[in-house]
Amino acid sequence: MAQMGRPRTFDREQAVEQAMHLFWQHGYDATSLAQLKDGLGGGISAPSFYAAFGSKQALFDECVQRYLATYAQVTECLWDETLPPRQAIETALRQSARMQCDNAHPKGCMVTLGVMSAPSPENARVADALTQSRARTRAGIVACVERAISGGSLPDTLDAASMATVFDSFLQGLSIQARDNVPHAVIDAAIGQIMQTWDIAAATVPPHRNVAS
Repeated sequence: MAQMGRPRTFDREQAVEQAMHLFWQHGYDATSLAQLKDGLGGGISAPSFYAAFGSKQALFDECVQRYLATYAQVTECLWDETLPPRQAIETALRQSARMQCDNAHPKGCMVTLGVMSAPSPENARVADALTQSRARTRAGIVACVERAISGGSLPDTLDAASMATVFDSFLQGLSIQARDNVPHAVIDAAIGQIMQTWDIAAATVPPHRNVAS
């Protein structure tokens, strides 16, 4: 009697981690089912793959959620109101740079590179969680700038959205620098340069308004 299907012989948690690395490195469309099956190991068959994960898109969604719950946490300090706003932004940039340059996993940020490897029109929805994550990070930077303006460490004439875009654009650009193997030390020094944008703006605050940044 023919076997109905080969039993799964892989660790599911490890399989999701491996799949996340593949999607992180290659993007959604460029990562084939064959690559996923090879990466998951255990000689998994197509029926076993679909039984375990439902579909390629469902697996991608699970990988994105894992990434957001782990590696993407480097920018959560943007929402920590116990940190001075300048420190929160600088910490997010430095932590993100260290993570993106780490050789233990694909270089760059999966949240940013999901756009660089944009899915085909029929698969456009798969990028929704990445888009939402970028929007959350951008909102966190805006919140820091607004907090600094209301607290008097940045001038009240400053446009918060424009200032935040300076730091958000730098943050998104880190992925390309990391993928191009720009040394972490160079990127870290560049963060010091971009933070001078904040300091230049802060220097224009009248003395009677200035507080700790």
